[in-house]
Amino acid sequence: MTDDTQANPWRTLSTRSIYTNPWIELQHNEVLTPAGSPGIYGVVRFRNHAVGVLPVSANGDTWLVGQYRYALDRYSWEIPEGGCPLGTAPADTALRELREETGLIAANLMPIQAVDMSNSVCDEQGTLFIAWNLAEGEAMPEETEQLHVRRLPLRAALDMALTGQITDSLSLIALLRLPILAAQPDLPADLRAALDQGLGLSGRAIG
Repeated sequence: MTDDTQANPWRTLSTRSIYTNPWIELQHNEVLTPAGSPGIYGVVRFRNHAVGVLPVSANGDTWLVGQYRYALDRYSWEIPEGGCPLGTAPADTALRELREETGLIAANLMPIQAVDMSNSVCDEQGTLFIAWNLAEGEAMPEETEQLHVRRLPLRAALDMALTGQITDSLSLIALLRLPILAAQPDLPADLRAALDQGLGLSGRAIG
């Protein structure tokens, strides 16, 4: 028996490009809706894959990057993030963005979550990583970026997410996932120790 619950109920009649730049394309679509009625659908097509990386030091600290976000017209504290050109490796971009924005060089990197960024209006997808076994170097931000870097305990960063001081979606997902990640039995021992230290879980039984 065929399961058709995930079949596409939309029908695209025509598509035209309204606006394009090196990062996005805005498309206007004439469609038939799932109800069979005519309609329109605007979609933002992204030319990069979103990448976020949460660095964790051996003593349980992490690093946040602060910058003013033009589209929101407000300041934002975030994990290191960037755009990965489609067709290239998100892990390579994660390591590069981490080094450029914070100066950190990670010996270990692990994907922890795939993300659809805003699936009602755009096709942007993302991957979140956690990085550990870090060496500190010199940050090399792009000339258009005015960044402030803050080192703090993982627990403090998680509290910022829980109290609304961090609102960036990639950062929220990565930080809120930490307690679940720390409980995974197959986690590398050095990463587990760092998470336990940073989240204040050092006294728990690990099984």
